[in-house]
Amino acid sequence: MSKELFTLGSQTVIGMVHCLPLPTTAGFDGDYQKILDHAVQDAKTLERAGVDAVIVENMGDTPFSAKLNKAQLAALTAATVQVKNAVNIPVGVDAAFNDCEANLAIAAIAGASFVRVPVFVDTVVFTDGIINPCAKQCMEYRKALGREDIKILADVQVKHAHMLLPYLTIEQSAREAADSGADGIIVTGTQIGEETPIDLIQRVKKVVKLPVYAGSGVKAGNIKSQLQIADGAIIGSSLKEGGILTNPISYELVKQVLDGLRN
Repeated sequence: MSKELFTLGSQTVIGMVHCLPLPTTAGFDGDYQKILDHAVQDAKTLERAGVDAVIVENMGDTPFSAKLNKAQLAALTAATVQVKNAVNIPVGVDAAFNDCEANLAIAAIAGASFVRVPVFVDTVVFTDGIINPCAKQCMEYRKALGREDIKILADVQVKHAHMLLPYLTIEQSAREAADSGADGIIVTGTQIGEETPIDLIQRVKKVVKLPVYAGSGVKAGNIKSQLQIADGAIIGSSLKEGGILTNPISYELVKQVLDGLRN
């Protein structure tokens, strides 16, 4: 591991490996191998361009449900295993929208280092209905798997969802996530590609002693200012030509974003 990712001030850059639509989902085109090849290609491009880690996510499975079905679980596991075997940087898993048991099980079998859990302590309204927090389930399942080394990066007041109790502050959510065992906190804008407000990152940083990650809208023009405050960034759509999520990762765009941090 080139750097310690889950530490304060590490300026960790995590690239998203967005899987194409998995079997049984609306956009699946019948080509199983293409899903795996696409994921491996994107992971290799991200590694070659210099990111610190990648997260494999079933981003193509819209409309999302809260949990994966068996076909999705099998496909996301296969993609994660192949990505883990193809790169030498840490690999994470995001079983979207919020299947924490699938997340941890995939990470355990694939040898992944971390998972992203979108709804850890909040209760949110989503297109699939109300999603309840899973922190207790997540921590107990990780222990049952014997893989307490797998890090949990928890979103607070996550994008694409609405808080059932909107009066709860992001500070309250962040404190609860930290108290519930999260290893890092993710703060986002409200939608894919929307810049994470700097003031939200600052507010979360003031109340937790965990690494805080900007989870949306990080690009070449703002990565330096974002990572002067955040401890890392999770980047996806700005690394695709035209911002189209089904496009392959662009090596040139990844380099532009990383150059924006370093220059």
